[in-house]
Amino acid sequence: MNFEDLATELVLHIFRSCTTVFDVLNLSSTCHRFHKVLATSQRLPILAKAAEAQFGPLEDATQLVTHNASQPTQVIRDVPFSLALLKQIHEVGRVATKWEDIYPLKKWKHNFEDRRLLTDHERYRLRRALYRLWLYSRAFHNRQYPRETRILGSTMYQRAKLLHNWSTPELAEIEDVREVLRGVLQNHICPSNGTIQRKFHKRFPETDHQLLFNIHLNYPPPPTAFQTHFHTTHQVTSANKYYTKYQPSSSSSFELGAEGWGDEIPHYYVVEDMLKLDPGQILWLRENAPLKGQVECFVRALGEWFENNGETFGQTLLWVVNQRGGEVEELREAIRYGELGVVREEEEEEEGEDDEEGRCVGA
Repeated sequence: MNFEDLATELVLHIFRSCTTVFDVLNLSSTCHRFHKVLATSQRLPILAKAAEAQFGPLEDATQLVTHNASQPTQVIRDVPFSLALLKQIHEVGRVATKWEDIYPLKKWKHNFEDRRLLTDHERYRLRRALYRLWLYSRAFHNRQYPRETRILGSTMYQRAKLLHNWSTPELAEIEDVREVLRGVLQNHICPSNGTIQRKFHKRFPETDHQLLFNIHLNYPPPPTAFQTHFHTTHQVTSANKYYTKYQPSSSSSFELGAEGWGDEIPHYYVVEDMLKLDPGQILWLRENAPLKGQVECFVRALGEWFENNGETFGQTLLWVVNQRGGEVEELREAIRYGELGVVREEEEEEEGEDDEEGRCVGA
């Protein structure tokens, strides 16, 4: 029996079993009949189910892409599913799936012997935390909230109302993801002088080249067209995709030490500023801006409100956790020990016990 001769009910069942939007679209492209089956009234439910499996939770992704200044951020918006909404969810979902691959590299950076791929449940929690942190950044890290407003009671109240939508374990998931973003910023996008020097000597242990560090953090003149490439079709070419700046250079126009973002204390405040960037912007800088000057151009294009105006999620998290009678340091310690966060040790132990029981039954 030919595959295209299957009953319509079976074809619809196959469509509903697809776990990615691409699988649904590719299957509908195999023949005219499958295309017609998908084009029926079942198209949106099938695509929504596949999008939930690939990019879910759709509820949090929808809150992110439909956010606007005309509605309070903490209000849950009930938006009907449509192809236009799916397109927006796909854009943020692609960013989230890339962070699924980055997370294990940063989570187990030092104890790399424990590094592994995330389970489906962990990927779901990571995407959920990423969407929620992205929503917070989009709502409160913009030119409407300059440095002078960060400690105002009314502003703090608005920020806290959003965090009150989520339980303490869910806030721990967001904090876990935020630490991964911090690691990417402070080690790759905005490395300190010490990080530059350590990586350089690790790669070239026998070189006599001395790095010259600039102790001042000078922002460049107004940027050119570099920042206009963000979220466009422009990509890094194959020639510089694997570009590395950690190499000795005889060129007088480039000094590796100038790529550093300061020593310990100045670097801390630089990272605090950069944490206002949303996950999409951080990912774009990681993939497309290997040089400090490029990052500075991007930051300068955001406006004067961005400079010397640290992120506010940590401050708001502290306030909300204290309101609930907890301590934020205890929450962070629970994340470090795997009791809370995206990855939880108790789940790993339960999965290991289930695998062991399965082997015993098989034997």
